[in-house]
Amino acid sequence: MQENYFIEQVKKGNTHAFKFIVANHQKLVVHIVGRIVLEHDEIEDVCQEVFIKVFQKITEFKGESRFSTWIASIAYHQSLNYLRKKRRLNETSFDEDVSILKIATAVTPEEIFANNETKRIVKQIIESLPLTYRTVVTLFYLEEFSYTEIVQITGMTEGTIKSHLFRARNLLKEKLMNSVLKEK
Repeated sequence: MQENYFIEQVKKGNTHAFKFIVANHQKLVVHIVGRIVLEHDEIEDVCQEVFIKVFQKITEFKGESRFSTWIASIAYHQSLNYLRKKRRLNETSFDEDVSILKIATAVTPEEIFANNETKRIVKQIIESLPLTYRTVVTLFYLEEFSYTEIVQITGMTEGTIKSHLFRARNLLKEKLMNSVLKEK
């Protein structure tokens, strides 16, 4: 795989090869950091810290997991470190649209408005979840990591991850139903 070549080149000190790694994984890192870090202005700084850490620690990557899992783990931990420094561990936000709901392509302006409104409501509901639930939902549903990979990224047990997903789904259903009932 081409990525392995670039990883080995970076391990040998080739900084130009690191550009490939950043380009291939920047979206993943921004996605994870953006869902944990509250302040939009700070996301870029935390992402830079993630890639600095990746560059510094790349010799420690042994290939026992996917490289994206390893980078996601660094992004997750750097984001939490940022929050700890800011003493805001319980506050996070989503800055991008939520893609949990598969909404059919709208045809009329009314349908477009309804779809955008649904996305906005789901995004707000997910933002209101506790950090651990939101993190697991992001990694499992949005980033499509397996339970094993989420264990590697977060350090939580598989049982804890499954429990958080179950509870998060129940909270999402409950809050979504309450939101729908309020509108009627």
